[in-house]
Amino acid sequence: MQLNTAQYGGASLAVERNRVLRNTYYLLSLTMIPTAIGAMAGIAMQFQMSLMWGLLLFLGVSFGAFFAIERTKNSPLGVVILLAWTGFMGLWLSQMLQRVLTYSNGGELIGMAAVGTGAIFFTLATIATVTKKDFSFMGKFLFIGLVVVFLAAIANIFLQVPALSLTISAVCVLLFSAYILYDVSQIVNGGETNYITATLSLYLDIYNLFVSLLNILSVFTGSSRD
Repeated sequence: MQLNTAQYGGASLAVERNRVLRNTYYLLSLTMIPTAIGAMAGIAMQFQMSLMWGLLLFLGVSFGAFFAIERTKNSPLGVVILLAWTGFMGLWLSQMLQRVLTYSNGGELIGMAAVGTGAIFFTLATIATVTKKDFSFMGKFLFIGLVVVFLAAIANIFLQVPALSLTISAVCVLLFSAYILYDVSQIVNGGETNYITATLSLYLDIYNLFVSLLNILSVFTGSSRD
């Protein structure tokens, strides 16, 4: 009996890609735990950072973590560093959550943003997984959009223009929704084979999508306390 090596190879690749996708979703779910712990700790401590030092700390820790994760992505240490960094991201998020909680419907706004983020992620991840369409062609355009948004966000930290902040949030909802399609497609089609770096990418998509939705909801439906 002659083995069909092409068919066998295709089946093996499919199994490997499903394994990466499964491990990515499992680790992604784990990242929500340190994120929540960091956020709750930050709220309890009323954690706040000054503008300049806060920006330097955030960029330093984040880019340091990205470098460390890339260097250790093939070892268990990569998972530890990723989870530690998501705890820091939760702590950082607590600053925004504290501001939102000053609204009388702050808890509701946070819940709505979380549900909206989950619904968008589930829908787009399902589309990318079921259709198996290759969205890699979006990569260059998404990266350019990311650079433009990043520069605009840095500028608005100093300018503090509410209209620009709202515009950035609206663009980010579209941008990171598209990144979800792109990143899941990369896993499904074999462009990303490491579940730790895949988790990092999807975590950033979800985190930024949540923050953007929460900012938009706060602007349009936030109710001040009497």
